[in-house]
Amino acid sequence: MALRLYNTLSGKIEEFRPLENNEVRMYSCGPTVYDYGHIGNFRTFIAVDILRRFLRQSGYKLRHVMNITDVDDKIIRNSASAGISVKQYTAKYEKAFLEDASALNIEQPILVRATDHIPEMAEFISELQKKGFAYRTDDGSYYFRIAKFPSYGKLSKRDFAGMEDGARVDVDEYEKDSARDFALWKAPKPGETSWETSIGPGRPGWHIECSVMAMEELGDTFDLHAGGEDLIFPHHENEIAQSEALSGKLFAHFWFHVRFLLVEGEKMSKSQGNFFTLRDLVLKGHKPSSIRFLLASVPYRNQLNFTFDGLKQAAVSVERLRNFQLRLTTGAFPAGATASMSELARETADRMRAGMDDDLNTAQAQAAIFDMVRKANAAMDARQFKQDDIPGLLAALQSFDDLFAVLRDDDAPKIRGTVEWARTEGRGNEITRELLETVDAQQFSDAEVEKKVGEMEVARLSRNFKISDAIRSELGAMGMIVEITKDGARWKRK
Repeated sequence: MALRLYNTLSGKIEEFRPLENNEVRMYSCGPTVYDYGHIGNFRTFIAVDILRRFLRQSGYKLRHVMNITDVDDKIIRNSASAGISVKQYTAKYEKAFLEDASALNIEQPILVRATDHIPEMAEFISELQKKGFAYRTDDGSYYFRIAKFPSYGKLSKRDFAGMEDGARVDVDEYEKDSARDFALWKAPKPGETSWETSIGPGRPGWHIECSVMAMEELGDTFDLHAGGEDLIFPHHENEIAQSEALSGKLFAHFWFHVRFLLVEGEKMSKSQGNFFTLRDLVLKGHKPSSIRFLLASVPYRNQLNFTFDGLKQAAVSVERLRNFQLRLTTGAFPAGATASMSELARETADRMRAGMDDDLNTAQAQAAIFDMVRKANAAMDARQFKQDDIPGLLAALQSFDDLFAVLRDDDAPKIRGTVEWARTEGRGNEITRELLETVDAQQFSDAEVEKKVGEMEVARLSRNFKISDAIRSELGAMGMIVEITKDGARWKRK
């Protein structure tokens, strides 16, 4: 079965094939670095990350470009209010975004920044003007003439034919009912950052930035453009208009959009008190791996209701997977193979593949892997599991983790980074004792912990329980959890 994706442009699920050879050229809208990224943003970035991982797992080569919007209305306004340059203002939040993305195991695509492409944007606008799609106003701004582009609205499925010709909107974000000729270039205002260019001084409109960078990096036409559903209009609609007006060619073959999330059943907003950044959640004691798992648990076109109970359950699920991997790699099993386990591994791989081919049904992939874990654990408990059963199950588990990226137990150093950030940002009062215990557990190497666990096991098997219990208590104080199982002692960090 080939990969089938919902294409916002056609409004239906279609088979995905790259336009040329075996390489997927893909562009995704990245962050506007005016503040810290919130969990709604990261739901989109994780969905795009899983898409790129699955494309690669499916055998495609990948050229994935993502923009950093480091100039727009909000950034101009906020940097002016702070009395610092745009570059100074955005540097802090770009760094934070890249740190947060890394904490969530989001692979880094090719990054392009708007402020590195100002001359190219001016030239793009000049060419649009020559073709009659752009016009200059008295103050030196440039606008796109929507009436000149008859297919405007084809992505958002809205008919704008009755719109007043020449009416203009100069803000970056607006509703469909406010659609007008949109700003390509904004003339400078007192106190605002601007650039000297071939079309005069000013700064780019938000929409022109992605058109220029996408076409420069991927060509006039490429395979897939991704982003959150909030970008369908006006941002992506305007990208299509600008790009296709200039090139005369289809801009992007597939449009991939991720739905908003709710928080405890409500729309996320600061006024509701349910607005959370990744860093907020880590300071509340939640692991980045749990957050990633939860944000990936609902298929990208379905609305995710983000709840704290769900986040706790995600932590349990991640631990279950890690413990299963540990049991496979450290357990003592008799020689041989079990036919039912070989079939289970094949069935799981097939179910995961079928789910992901079906418009990235992550819920189906997760259900398949947990069915495998349950059945394999039951076989181990019943002593019906053998050494040669391990590779197939590990391969299925690894295939799952190649997409979901939660098996590696590396939360503690990421949490430590957030703790250090909180101290420098005046949020030290939010650092809990439990959080510090998690961070402290990381200061001991695996080798040091293994040595202690080995000493504890020797004492326990010698029935010297006083020493065994003392070492176990010491390990607990170090931030380790020790479990005595049928296969011996296992440990993990808090």
